[in-house]
Amino acid sequence: MFKLFNLTFKNRVFLASGVFGFGLKYPRVTEACAAIFTKGVTLKPRAGNPPPRVYETAAGMINWVGLENPGVKAFVRDILPRMRKLRTRIFVNVAGFTVDEYAAIVAEIGDRVNGFEINVSCPNVKEGGTAFGQDPKLVAAITRRVRKETRRPLIVKLTANFVDPKVTAQAAVDNGADGISLINTVFGTVWDPVRRKPIITGGLSGPAIKPFALYCVNRIRDLGVPVIGMGGIMTGRDAFEFLLAGASAVAVGSALIRDPYSPLRIIKELDSFLRHPEAQPKDLK
Repeated sequence: MFKLFNLTFKNRVFLASGVFGFGLKYPRVTEACAAIFTKGVTLKPRAGNPPPRVYETAAGMINWVGLENPGVKAFVRDILPRMRKLRTRIFVNVAGFTVDEYAAIVAEIGDRVNGFEINVSCPNVKEGGTAFGQDPKLVAAITRRVRKETRRPLIVKLTANFVDPKVTAQAAVDNGADGISLINTVFGTVWDPVRRKPIITGGLSGPAIKPFALYCVNRIRDLGVPVIGMGGIMTGRDAFEFLLAGASAVAVGSALIRDPYSPLRIIKELDSFLRHPEAQPKDLK
């Protein structure tokens, strides 16, 4: 047991957004973990992108799902009541396309959940399709606006695509973020050598991005807020490396595609590291 955001958690392993849906299909796994970051919830329903949506790579996978979800009203009405029966902490991943949309989603959900993960990796349709998370001013504006709508813990999920996460993380913290989660996927493309055109372009995740993710986590470790580290965590050792790099907890994502029960193993493996005080980071929170 440990505390973050004035909440008690049973361990340091979270379920990353977008991979495990809303945690209802494998309740035993969901309840074994400290918390779940839900798949992204938008203001209106989204059908997502056409296939192919997922493509396996040599050391991970690329996804281009496109935030498929039922929209916030249906989420609150039909899904959240079922989620609240699960014995775990719930953080809703909020995906907006304008600053006001982020705020509206959080206001609609209210105090029904333990906290929010604000996904600033969505396309900013009013600014030429660039990612919100690449602009510190927009990260600041979104965080500041959402902060007015809730007293629940606010975690900002950052992109590391073509941006220094220390700069955007500082913007989030300065404007009310209680924590940071990173990294989100990094851009990747797979080409078809026969047809000579891309098969898929989307977000690369899995072991391929772990060294970069560790670097990013370590880069923001001194900002004074908890960091939830993610990116290629497949084993308890991977998770422990993120704690060494400065994370307070970790989130498991792509490993769930290979084995939906992998968090149960990762929790046990990480616990074996944490049971040896001499191996722990001195500033582990």
